[in-house]
Amino acid sequence: MLVHEQLESGTSLLDLRIATSSARPVASHVLVVVHGLPRAMGMGRQAAGLLPELAEHLATESGWMVATGTLSGVGGSTGTFSATQWRADLQQILSRVQLGDRKISMAGFGFGGALALAAAADDERIKGVATFATPAHLEPWCGSADEFRRAVQVAGVVGDERELLTAEELRDDVFAIDPLVSIAKIPPRRLMVGHGTEDIEIPPHDARDLVAAADGRAELRLIQGAGHQLRADPRMVATLLGWLDRHR
Repeated sequence: MLVHEQLESGTSLLDLRIATSSARPVASHVLVVVHGLPRAMGMGRQAAGLLPELAEHLATESGWMVATGTLSGVGGSTGTFSATQWRADLQQILSRVQLGDRKISMAGFGFGGALALAAAADDERIKGVATFATPAHLEPWCGSADEFRRAVQVAGVVGDERELLTAEELRDDVFAIDPLVSIAKIPPRRLMVGHGTEDIEIPPHDARDLVAAADGRAELRLIQGAGHQLRADPRMVATLLGWLDRHR
């Protein structure tokens, strides 16, 4: 079952979908799935398009509650991208799903994985993080400040141009997140790092760098022949389901 809700996050209104299974309920576990930052023209409307379907599938197969929200400026959510705003959005989602003694885990794609690591580094409620195609080094991922700001505009994650930070501010806001520093703070909580071996947007050695920063205390899953877009890859889904099943 998939339920649609809306959450307020500052001046943004976020779309949130929560999937549950009546067949295999594991009421104490919840997975929050975090999308990445689109960089191609017009992809802001579509960046999280496959996630509700993925959430339903994961919930049905695992019995976990699975929540996925579109962050500010993406999909049907209002607002404008900044790393600070997206971190605030994620906190709103975490507060929504944190009821009683639920054990929260997170799965993030691309920059969403960096956000998930940053959230877990500062929040002991998060018991585990799985990342997929996540950059370990945000400076090369961003490129120049002007290029990054143009990419954000072209992708269409800007609800109001007046809210968009300047080029330097926008990039510096991203750089306030350091995936290598974040992941080092998470063990002994569980970690998995997944990456496609043919990812040309974020090189596979970033995955190895993340595992090394966690002092080797993270599972590394390299998906042979896979590129950057892993959300619809059945091998990624199987890998994530196996991780969930081992941590009931």
